[in-house]
Amino acid sequence: MRTSTSGRVGQYAALLAYLVFLAFPFLWLVSTAFKSPRELGSLHPTWIPRDPTLDNFRQAFDEQPLLRAAGNSLLAALAAAVIAVLIATPLAYVMARHRTRLAKAATGWVVVSQAFPLVLVIIPLFLVLKNLRLINSLMGLVLVYVVWALPFALWMLVGYVRAVPTELEEAAAVDGAGRLRTLVSVTAPLLAPGIVATALFAFITAWNEFFFALVLLKTADKQTLPVVLTHFIGAEGVADLGPLAAAAFLATLPSLIIFAIIQRRITGGMLAGAVKS
Repeated sequence: MRTSTSGRVGQYAALLAYLVFLAFPFLWLVSTAFKSPRELGSLHPTWIPRDPTLDNFRQAFDEQPLLRAAGNSLLAALAAAVIAVLIATPLAYVMARHRTRLAKAATGWVVVSQAFPLVLVIIPLFLVLKNLRLINSLMGLVLVYVVWALPFALWMLVGYVRAVPTELEEAAAVDGAGRLRTLVSVTAPLLAPGIVATALFAFITAWNEFFFALVLLKTADKQTLPVVLTHFIGAEGVADLGPLAAAAFLATLPSLIIFAIIQRRITGGMLAGAVKS
């Protein structure tokens, strides 16, 4: 009994330490965003600003086109998430239900492709987009984001499809439903939590992505939010810390808000109500 209690205390302590580790950068970012320049230069920093101010936010919006950049990021991230899910869902169904050698090879390739560094693919990718005249284009950036998110989206959705009992599909087939009807009417509704989780992953990946946007987007009116954030760092590498923290804090809000809204659907019971009575 004592061993069990000690184990639980240790688990909760480890979990608390992990949460503190994750929350520290964000809390420090929020604190920095509301500090005055004098307080930012203090040799004795504090967690809570002594004299909170919104001047960093005003200065951030005055110095850089944050709203336009956020709009570009939102458009690219939403489009990439929707397209990736629409492509990955039927492909994941085929890979999960037809376990042929080709499907196994495709699954292996999906896993291996995640190990490729960005630098390895950026030059051929740039040449391909140049030939397609998609350099400095949000459409080209969306295409890159879809291709980059698709392997992991497939890997996620294959696991969700395999968790759906085949008996439900067999019952639908007995009732006269074809493959497409079964996928749309039976399997897809049960995959809702997985589809939402996959779309969230694709959105956050595209929203936070920096390297592709930096290389492929040339003009200021097309740049995304992560690229614009680098403009708060001067030519000598000195960061305008207050406005940078304020802009970075605003950049993290969409991901947090979206996750807070849909987290119940992600953790909800996938097969609730699926049993045919």
